[in-house]
Amino acid sequence: MGQHPQSFEKEITKTLRANCLLYVPEQYLTSQKEWPLILFLHGAGERGNDLSKVEIHGPPKLIAKENKEFPFVIVSPQCPKDGWWSSELQIDVLNALVDDVVSRYRIDRNRIYVTGLSMGGFGTWHLSAAYPDRFAAIAPICGGGNPEDAASMAHLPVWVFHGAKDSTVPLKRSEEMVAALQKSGCKVKFTVYPDAGHDSWSETYSNPDLYEWFLQHSRSCKE
Repeated sequence: MGQHPQSFEKEITKTLRANCLLYVPEQYLTSQKEWPLILFLHGAGERGNDLSKVEIHGPPKLIAKENKEFPFVIVSPQCPKDGWWSSELQIDVLNALVDDVVSRYRIDRNRIYVTGLSMGGFGTWHLSAAYPDRFAAIAPICGGGNPEDAASMAHLPVWVFHGAKDSTVPLKRSEEMVAALQKSGCKVKFTVYPDAGHDSWSETYSNPDLYEWFLQHSRSCKE
């Protein structure tokens, strides 16, 4: 079914709105099974109201530019121009967006994953800290979070990625989260690219091992 622009609006005690790209595998139409869901969060440079920017990096790029097929439904929202994924408002938007996609599509609620790069890496950490029981696994890339949140996420499978030469978001931000998770008993994976700067996402999202790793994890699995 491809990747298509979507608009989302939901009224709770306030109205939440988001524009996003939604990818649905072709096999979705011919199968009645439930599908795993990836929530992808872009970086700060892709903010705004032009959804084509969301296709610059990550899974949306692989779908749009390389005709890559994935065994997931993938939702890729766009953050407003002056917004931040880690803000309280955007955390609410992202959680409500996942609710909306789950209500509209055949989604396996036990296999919902979140990943993001740079600002989206921060968003990945903060969203999973706010809703630690929502996701089956997370993969933050060149981001950072609050080490005090590690205990609430210790049950989550986590794979962290960062470039050793990153001058935009220092490697220390990921190291702090990894250390806090390990202290809390989390079996976290940590990949550091020794020669990479801020762009540690191109190699990560081009690696099929990441998607195979996601599929190995379900909320029903006891790690």
